[in-house]
Amino acid sequence: MTKSRMEAFSDGVIAIVITVMVLELSVPHEATWQALGGVVPSLLTYVLSFVYLGIYWNNHHHLLQAVERIDGKVLWANMHLLFWLSLVPFVTAWMGENHFAPAPTTAYGVVLLLAAVAYSLLQRQLIVANGADSRLGRALGPDLKGRMSPVLYAVAIAGAFAGVRWLADALYVLVALLWLVPDRRIESSLVDR
Repeated sequence: MTKSRMEAFSDGVIAIVITVMVLELSVPHEATWQALGGVVPSLLTYVLSFVYLGIYWNNHHHLLQAVERIDGKVLWANMHLLFWLSLVPFVTAWMGENHFAPAPTTAYGVVLLLAAVAYSLLQRQLIVANGADSRLGRALGPDLKGRMSPVLYAVAIAGAFAGVRWLADALYVLVALLWLVPDRRIESSLVDR
């Protein structure tokens, strides 16, 4: 499989995940503003999850633009990432429909944490396949956001499990805000082409 084929497949999976997620939103049966109040938690969870999927899509794109080769290990690492991203609609719907209750909020964090781990593993496999002195290998150095995110997810998961929903939700939003800007290390390496 070529790099472009893997990227196209990943783009398709992420597009399907977003589509499934939006189809899970329930439409109020009344045509009033008050009726929207009941779906606000689902809408907020959808927006947060949409942002996360957009971040993964954007950074995945940049990641693949910075490499020349892929191999079987890269393909499996990519499938590992897509597996965790495919669970986002499930935990999004569960958390939104249950108004950020502890169990769904904890599960949401676990999926985000495992997606972050999978992304990190994909980065490592791409460096192995392309070499430490490749464009990607040189671009990825100290990664403060990459190291902070799993720690923040772990604190959020513990907070949600303990019933401190506001802390978990705030940390999920914080991590998303940290990653809204694409990884500048990779972007700058692409300019050097």
